[in-house]
Amino acid sequence: AWEAKKPLVIEDIEVAPPQAHEVRIKITATGVCHTDSFSLSGSDPEGLFPVVLGHEGAGIVESVGEGVTNFKAGDHVIALYIPQCNECKFCKSGKTNLCQKIRLTQGAGVMPNGSSRLSCKGQQLFHFMGTSTFAEYAVVADISVTKINETAPLEKVCLLGCGISTGYGAALNTAKVEPGSTCAVWGLGAVGLAVGLGCKKAGAAKVYGIDINPSKFELARKFGFTD
Repeated sequence: AWEAKKPLVIEDIEVAPPQAHEVRIKITATGVCHTDSFSLSGSDPEGLFPVVLGHEGAGIVESVGEGVTNFKAGDHVIALYIPQCNECKFCKSGKTNLCQKIRLTQGAGVMPNGSSRLSCKGQQLFHFMGTSTFAEYAVVADISVTKINETAPLEKVCLLGCGISTGYGAALNTAKVEPGSTCAVWGLGAVGLAVGLGCKKAGAAKVYGIDINPSKFELARKFGFTD
């Protein structure tokens, strides 16, 4: 994305090798989230350009930088736009979604050391949400990635990077749905369907799906919706 309100462009870019405590991933699958579209629209006050968008990706570790001990080449992984350092006060309190370790640099579109690993035609590109999965390769901090089972289909589990975890977590962690509850979910897109999964997991007795597109209800029933 060279600038806001302009179409995405396919370009040959350079993705530099990972530096200390960084991981370079060969991206094999990525989802498209409304947040990507929102940033491209120019409405995001924190939007930076030029940038490689994408934050819902899965792939295989290609190489690791100095000091990386939890990952090796060949590992199947999901990129995380919310890191977990296990060191800051938020991670230690269990509120890992508020991890502060790299928040400032991530918001500035750069790696933790303040520089970018992405460039095109000699121009530096910004990273997006610490992941930038709309490319064949991505460099992320070693606290912004998690290992997964190698048998998991990457084209499906990439959605765990945002949409699925957002909806599923909303039901279990935010709403704290209780057994026997009656729940209503507005919108049956990826996030809404994941909310239904969370409600079902929590033991909800009724899960109502509300959407202007009636064709979605047949699929929704497979995700735990009752009505």
